[in-house]
Amino acid sequence: MESTAAQARLAVLSKQLIPIAEGMQGLSLQGCAAGDSAAYERRNVADDDVVIVAALRTPLTKAIRGGLKDTDAIDLLATVFKAVLQRTGVEPEALGDIVIGSVLGPSSQRANECRIASFFAGIPESVPVRTVNRQCSSGLQAIADVAAAIKAGFYTVGLAGGVETMSSNPMAWEGGINPRISEFPGAQGCMLPMGVTSENVAAKFGIDRKSQDAFAVRSHKKAAAAKAAGKFRDEIVPVSTKVKDPKTGAETPVVVSEDDGVRGNATVESLATLNAVFKKNGTTTAGNSSQVTDGAAAVLMMTRAEAVRRGLPILGIFRSFAAVGVDPSIMGIGPAVAIPAAVQRAGLTLDDIDVYEINEAFASQASYSVAKLGIDESKVNPNGGAIALGHPLGATGARCTATLLHEMRRRGRAARFGVVSMCIGSGMGAAAVFEMGGEVDAFTTARAVRGQVNLSKDAVV
Repeated sequence: MESTAAQARLAVLSKQLIPIAEGMQGLSLQGCAAGDSAAYERRNVADDDVVIVAALRTPLTKAIRGGLKDTDAIDLLATVFKAVLQRTGVEPEALGDIVIGSVLGPSSQRANECRIASFFAGIPESVPVRTVNRQCSSGLQAIADVAAAIKAGFYTVGLAGGVETMSSNPMAWEGGINPRISEFPGAQGCMLPMGVTSENVAAKFGIDRKSQDAFAVRSHKKAAAAKAAGKFRDEIVPVSTKVKDPKTGAETPVVVSEDDGVRGNATVESLATLNAVFKKNGTTTAGNSSQVTDGAAAVLMMTRAEAVRRGLPILGIFRSFAAVGVDPSIMGIGPAVAIPAAVQRAGLTLDDIDVYEINEAFASQASYSVAKLGIDESKVNPNGGAIALGHPLGATGARCTATLLHEMRRRGRAARFGVVSMCIGSGMGAAAVFEMGGEVDAFTTARAVRGQVNLSKDAVV
């Protein structure tokens, strides 16, 4: 009898010695009794975890016609910089770096504008600033860069984000094209207009016009419902600005507090009346594509130890990031490749993900990516996506992160893991995995211990 009990104990102990598979990043493989979506036990005790303590954005407004059309990048950024610092109480001088994604602004000018915005926000000259441009994933890349720097120990507190003023900086190619591009078929795809790549995805994978329009209508309906329910209030920072009359030049002070591109009354029938834009008899229209948009977002990140020291609630944990290349002529398929890579790096499977924010550059590519990965569409963009909310290129990754983390917080234990992903012009995809930050499983084997010192973390006192 005693031998049998000993063997049972050895069997239990031997399970603890099983090597962790490569890419699991030290996550516990013990059984979970959390009663939620957890694939493994919650053990949020790693002091060097990179956590998000604030994720905010401006309203997203239509370029040229929207409420932020006359607001420059400096004022947009300064608004969100101030907000994340004020809401957390983090002193500006504690920031080790500021990294901002931006795509269309002139490179050196935008870098200076981001630096100027930091002064507008009361951040001291000792805090450095830089920009990053990985096209549509620039905001997400900024978050990944800050996470990597914190993990490396370069600093413990960093600010990531993104900005785009598409009213002032429209998409355009400057200068000529290297004639040698004719020798490289892959490189030629980099020069295709994004709408043409959408048409290529639709043609290659058989995505018809009606299904794209239906996807777009669902995006608007979800965004309208979320807006009506006040779901964006916690993530949006109102912007005090001015709107200029294009005829008289007169400026009117305004406070912009809501997204203005959502059309809750959109129907498949109304979208069907729109003409294809990029190809005769094509399927990509203004109605089933993302809106050109003005906006900014900011994400405040730090080590878990720093967040605990400051007594700050943890909104989310940065778990993994992946950027991958795909055929530029069908660049929209990027999420279908990047999401599995990022999820695998987090030691998870697609079934472990509870919420996805997949940027809707075009209904063709977004719907393809969801179908290709077999994702339950109810998990995708539950509050609408870029077709309804807009796509301020450099800010989108940070905006999606803010929307994802606030949605996960609302769901509580019903949402453990979330993914942000997007396709990238010139043929790439990017994705990041985040874990909900506020839930920890109780240790079921812990017992109260009296009269001891040097207790383990597992002890209950």
